[in-house]
Amino acid sequence: MILHSVEVGTGEPIVFLHTGLQTGMTDFEYQREFFKDSFRVILPDLRGHGQSINNDLSNFFEDAAGDLLDTLEKKEMSSIHIVGASLGALVGLFFAKRFPEKVKSLTLSGITPGKPENWNQMHKEDVAVQTQLLQNEEAIHHFDQLHAADWKQFLYMARNGEWYPFEETKDLAGIRSPILLIVGEGNPNETTGAMAYRSMHENVHVSIIPFASHLVHMEQPKLYSEVLKLFLKGIS
Repeated sequence: MILHSVEVGTGEPIVFLHTGLQTGMTDFEYQREFFKDSFRVILPDLRGHGQSINNDLSNFFEDAAGDLLDTLEKKEMSSIHIVGASLGALVGLFFAKRFPEKVKSLTLSGITPGKPENWNQMHKEDVAVQTQLLQNEEAIHHFDQLHAADWKQFLYMARNGEWYPFEETKDLAGIRSPILLIVGEGNPNETTGAMAYRSMHENVHVSIIPFASHLVHMEQPKLYSEVLKLFLKGIS
């Protein structure tokens, strides 16, 4: 499917892939303004989010990578810089593995290569938070306004303890482009994972940002953007 997307700026295309239950326009807001003077900033809504209406999440990550390919072909783009956080980083990783020739650089945050020892406890806590969200009328109204599709399907998908694609995140096989991992020091699983990724690929850079955790691009937006700018500057 062709993803609904917003574009600002001119230059080389850079695609920002949002986190779960956000949209192209509600996430990476600081980065959108930061990079629009030097890049063609593309802000898609992933399937089932925003105005990209599709309730089929049965093979979400594979389909989401295909959606991105369809969208790039529609826009006649041969290669792009990809920046993804959390859910968007997983989609970016899937895409870069399957279509490496399309990726000029890959920046990821909020992912981990291996299943954490405390995964079951983490998942249990996540499900508890999601259950509370589904009981909050104000939150339901907010997300109903944000998404044209049935956003609750993502929460139902995440109730399965096996939803996270560790088989894909465990390595960087097939990726040809330079890779940047930006992680917050407050998430030990992600900082350890970033260093593990560094040993897997000849062109991986790692930045550990202080006073931040899983959503490092939101928690330290200026530092995140400056590191990303430095990384992109080194790519011809």
